[in-house]
Amino acid sequence: MADKTCIVDWKTITEFVNEVFIKYGIPEEDAHICTDVLLEADRRGIESHGVNRFKPIYLDRIKAGIQNPVTNFEIVKEGPTTAVVDGHLGMGQVIGYKAMNMAINKAKTYGMGMVAVRNSTHYGIAGYYLTMATKEGCIGITGTNARPSIAPTFGVDNMLGTNPLAFGFPTDEEFPFVLDCATSITQRGKIEYFSRIGMDTPAGMVIGRDGEARTDTDQILKDLNTGSAALAPLGGIGEELGGYKGYGYATVVEILSAALQQGSFLQALSGIGEDGKRVPMPLGHFFIAIDPEAFMGLEAFKRVAGNILRDLRSSTKAPGQERIYTAGEKEYLIWLERKDSGVPINEAVQKELLQLRDELGLDRFTFPF
Repeated sequence: MADKTCIVDWKTITEFVNEVFIKYGIPEEDAHICTDVLLEADRRGIESHGVNRFKPIYLDRIKAGIQNPVTNFEIVKEGPTTAVVDGHLGMGQVIGYKAMNMAINKAKTYGMGMVAVRNSTHYGIAGYYLTMATKEGCIGITGTNARPSIAPTFGVDNMLGTNPLAFGFPTDEEFPFVLDCATSITQRGKIEYFSRIGMDTPAGMVIGRDGEARTDTDQILKDLNTGSAALAPLGGIGEELGGYKGYGYATVVEILSAALQQGSFLQALSGIGEDGKRVPMPLGHFFIAIDPEAFMGLEAFKRVAGNILRDLRSSTKAPGQERIYTAGEKEYLIWLERKDSGVPINEAVQKELLQLRDELGLDRFTFPF
């Protein structure tokens, strides 16, 4: 049965999410950042990282005491083009926002800037930080490690996180090139979304300890935590379709998210203590900004980037296909569709929002469900 969704206008959902974050102890300025990052996922049609994750990934972790609502953004070490930051398990969105701003400012001064972060938490969609850079005329690059979900090629233990490696380029078009994707075939958030809408996980995304594909969504979510199932890296199981490439790139992100800043990695990010109870997941991130003005100029870069993308889209389409897309285009088109209406909320999240409203006494908010 298809999940019943309801559209909530942007003003209502923005004000509600913001007020709930504040009620949970997040300072007002930080709450605005957290709200903007969360809802940007829904604006781009990335439901797996939007309001779907509002309660379980952020509010529940604050309530459980494994994430701090007040963010202590400590600069551990800084040079002209680099910095190491400790987030002290604060809000990942706030840490990411401030870290990327640092990288951009360094790039504007010196041509390039990189900030490495340790002891952070889930920072939302990587693409948010990329567009921070592209809006300032910079190339943006970011990555983060995550709780272990991916099995290495020829292995079955969930060792690596879904570890996105993301790039954003300014172009001369109405939208930037934004490639924001996991180094696994899918990510845990998408499987959580499948669970919410009662859908089986497509075969090939997840493997069991017997090396076979798994499709039972709810059991997969449990087994990812116990190590009885793991996500397949990009390319799939084994080497035949290039699974070693996804495994390799996931490892690149793990190293850059931990080694530069001396942060936690692999099984230390499981979120489960020896007694089986929830514990903090001290994630690492990295943020890179590059100013094209330090090379051949921003306008020249945007023109060539735009020409490349237009050439790709105008190339010969496969039989039966209407168009060819480039990264960031579909998200831009979804935003055009949604900007005057609102965010679609599924039934499970509808119940969560109503529960939060009643628990926190936010009676002024009325929803169309």
